[in-house]
Amino acid sequence: MSARDERAVSILLESAGRYISREAGRDTLITPTRANFSKDRKNATIFVSVFPDAEEGHAISFLMRHKDIFRNELKKTTRFSRLPFIRFEIDQGEKSRQHLDDISQDV
Repeated sequence: MSARDERAVSILLESAGRYISREAGRDTLITPTRANFSKDRKNATIFVSVFPDAEEGHAISFLMRHKDIFRNELKKTTRFSRLPFIRFEIDQGEKSRQHLDDISQDV
């Protein structure tokens, strides 16, 4: 990944974190963990972890309802040359890592 791509990912994650912490309810902890841009940089996927796990469905539906509002905020607060369309997904890699941590603590 180029330095430009790394910077764009960093800006996207930071902006997503600020937006989520401001707009999401206090009952669920939603944390952006990583982001990917498509090759043409028209689309971006932001991966999130959710605690408690039982609230994942509600969290993703909240994020998908607010993705256009978040995109408008990106337009105002960042200087992306091409503003990507945003998609949110649960970070399965992070869930697997947490599961392995739980298993290793039991051993």
